[in-house]
Amino acid sequence: MKKRWQKVILVVLLFFWAGGTYYGYQQTTGSRDKLQKVTIGYQKGDPVDVSRSRGVLVKKMKELGYRVVFKEFADGASEMQALAAGSINYARTGDTPPVTAAASGTDIAYIAAGASRSSGSGIWVQKDSDIDSVKALQGKKVAYTQSTSSQFLLLQALSKAGMSASDIEWVNMKQADAAIAFSKGDVDAWVTWDPYTAQGQVTQQAKLLTNGDGLSQNRDFILSTQQYAKKHEAVSEYLVKYLSEDMTWANEHPKALTKLLTKALGMKQTIVAKMVDRRDWTLTPMTKAIAKEEQTIANVFYENDLIKQRINVSDDVIYVSE
Repeated sequence: MKKRWQKVILVVLLFFWAGGTYYGYQQTTGSRDKLQKVTIGYQKGDPVDVSRSRGVLVKKMKELGYRVVFKEFADGASEMQALAAGSINYARTGDTPPVTAAASGTDIAYIAAGASRSSGSGIWVQKDSDIDSVKALQGKKVAYTQSTSSQFLLLQALSKAGMSASDIEWVNMKQADAAIAFSKGDVDAWVTWDPYTAQGQVTQQAKLLTNGDGLSQNRDFILSTQQYAKKHEAVSEYLVKYLSEDMTWANEHPKALTKLLTKALGMKQTIVAKMVDRRDWTLTPMTKAIAKEEQTIANVFYENDLIKQRINVSDDVIYVSE
């Protein structure tokens, strides 16, 4: 009889122990489910990746009731597709993807913009190439990536040199593939941005024909859709605020940032350090002046028949306060 009661007591204790654990788990999950999910698209080494790696933004957003989830993409065009499909709420891209996306009917909302990255963008040739100017690219193969800042920069450089788009052979490829093609000599020139620019300089001692100064600002943009942004004004304000704080940290701690990005990018520290040294990471809400810059890209793409309809960028801007 004593042993029988011992078994009963043991079963009861196990029941309450299991029940307590179960309900404890349910409470944890329930607490997590109460957090509003916010999904942000990013690319390796960009401002959002810095915030993701640092971890401060996630903690601050959680305190306000939001669970931030990050999704990595290979390029801005893929992010625009994800934004249009509703699989992400925000995207960090360069300056050209939102223009081409808006022209194709995607619901775009500009939320914030980064500082100019013109000094880290450029048109490069091999160190021993006899091509010594943009003008000398006549009839040459030039690698670029469609619907990115590299396409706009190349158009602007050709125009400045008194050339037309038909004066060169455009070779559209992903930047990772372009890096390989350039190293093998399969293309005569390569239009790119950091960290690829820094990679070409450090590993191949590539020769610069022109950077983006006066041609392309190549800013970062934080984007959403009009539908989402108008319903979640507070989320946009918090993101701009905390991303801006992370970028202030990035500007003030170049050594720590270099270490963080070296790991994130999987590149040599000397390459990452070159990129960090010439970059301003500042991020601010949209301004009318920056919207005007974007309009220039839209106009150039329309005039070159790269987009089929005119767009008014200012219609897509949402001005938020930090």
